[in-house]
Amino acid sequence: MTLEPFLSDALQKAHSSWRPHLVEGLTRMMAADPSYFDDLKKTGFLPTENRLFAAFSLPVDEVRFILVGESPYPREESATGYSFMDGAVREIWSETGFSKEVNRATSLRNFLKMLLVAEKTLLSDDTGAKAIARVRSQSIGRNVPHITQLYELQENFQNQGFLLLNASPVFRRHVLPSKEAKAWLPFLNVVLDTLARHKEALKTPLPVLILWGNAAKKLETVEAAFAFPKIKSEHPYNLSFIQNLEMQNLFAPANLLVSGKNRQC
Repeated sequence: MTLEPFLSDALQKAHSSWRPHLVEGLTRMMAADPSYFDDLKKTGFLPTENRLFAAFSLPVDEVRFILVGESPYPREESATGYSFMDGAVREIWSETGFSKEVNRATSLRNFLKMLLVAEKTLLSDDTGAKAIARVRSQSIGRNVPHITQLYELQENFQNQGFLLLNASPVFRRHVLPSKEAKAWLPFLNVVLDTLARHKEALKTPLPVLILWGNAAKKLETVEAAFAFPKIKSEHPYNLSFIQNLEMQNLFAPANLLVSGKNRQC
């Protein structure tokens, strides 16, 4: 089968180690639903600018965790091809706490709060705006080496081996995310199978599959996912995510909020 040009162009943002496997995944999707990509091309979708497979910039060899969210942000500037990396956010902090852009990005804001609780900078029962303002004031006064830009968080994710995916890599306003995610299951099955075979050949552990929210949890149903160690939680859109001890314990060792030049892990 021949790929649509918009798919071929988007594949150029993926690392070369992924491209043949992504083509296989797309071919499986076309076999399951021959009209899907034609419809996608006609109706339009997010992310734009050939960023559909941007998350696969992390080489296959380097994947240690597979973090799966729901779908891209429903705004063109925000949808980057990486789950939870909101392209509308530049600065993480302001003088009074989080930046306005972070505060508008609910899932990202709650994730950052969870990281602050995990590193014991923030108390789990006090995560409101005043508490964030205190954290910011203390970090400035003590010269705490927190990252300040969202691109640094993305770099830290990738340096720690996180593949930042969504259950559906595309967003369309007229299609339910759950329906969109179902169409991409054959693709994600190939992604997981690729990682499983690769890690087996290298005799290294399988990556941990981190599933956030109901759409991501459906990934458990694909055959290739059965062997992977899994950690599941509510979607970070929920306030309860901030207090999730399993998430805190998972992310605390990664030190994702620490500036790269000050990292010790």
